[in-house]
Amino acid sequence: MSNLKFAETHNLVAFLEKPEESDGFEGIIDFLNASSIRYALTMNLTIYTSCIKQFWATAKEKTVNGEIQIQALVDRKKVIITETSVRRALQLKDAKGTECLPNATIFAELERIEYINLTQKLTFYKAFFSPQWKFLIHTMP
Repeated sequence: MSNLKFAETHNLVAFLEKPEESDGFEGIIDFLNASSIRYALTMNLTIYTSCIKQFWATAKEKTVNGEIQIQALVDRKKVIITETSVRRALQLKDAKGTECLPNATIFAELERIEYINLTQKLTFYKAFFSPQWKFLIHTMP
């Protein structure tokens, strides 16, 4: 069983606009605006810290009928979180996921984001990304 806990950095909202101060980040902003996780990044819900702390203080990981769940108590009410409920709440439209992209697609997208030293190998180095893409790579889970 996993050790589940509250983290102060959760529940932060991204602002995916292009102000003048975002020079060099336009490509990343376009990428995130077009991605299936846009809603999840930008939805600004009111979430009370007391509820979050109650949730993580009581959270337990369980497997029910082959599905992993996080079960917790918030204001004495049982809360159950599953992958399906998260996908529904965040409006993720890739329920089947992506197992593999064709190499041509991978290389076309790397070229589009101006990856330096592009070869036909499927080994990529953070050093060959622009500073803006390095930042995104470093901050995304």
